[in-house]
Amino acid sequence: MSDLRALYQEVILDHNRHPHNFRAMPAADHRAQGFNPLCGDRVTLFLKLEGDRILDASFQGSGCAISTASASILTDSIKGKTLAEAQSLFARFHELVTGKAAADGQELGKLAVFSGVSEFPARVKCATLAWHTLKSALERGEPVSTEKDDGGIR
Repeated sequence: MSDLRALYQEVILDHNRHPHNFRAMPAADHRAQGFNPLCGDRVTLFLKLEGDRILDASFQGSGCAISTASASILTDSIKGKTLAEAQSLFARFHELVTGKAAADGQELGKLAVFSGVSEFPARVKCATLAWHTLKSALERGEPVSTEKDDGGIR
């Protein structure tokens, strides 16, 4: 298990150093901004849709390694997905990082690298910021923040 954790940590650090899809998208149909005051993480998520399918996804911002890696892997994971598939992925990822998932997240592919985040409650907000920003971009485009007292996103 120690080797697996080390591998997961390396994947997170690699996505932090070399984030995928780190760019503005002027032609985006949907976008939203997110902020985590605990770490100072900031993310702007850009989406290009065709019908109910996500054709392209990118992000810009700055933050801790977990936040940046989460945004990087999120943008890789949702490309080509329908809105329903992206929402389902969000729900499964959220269960994984909050410790509510029964499994270790292997069915989530690369997102499984965040399975250990549930052991560090303060880092859950870092891991989920981009995901809540995705939800906002798809629904209303309003800025989101992790500042809410109950640990949720507002």
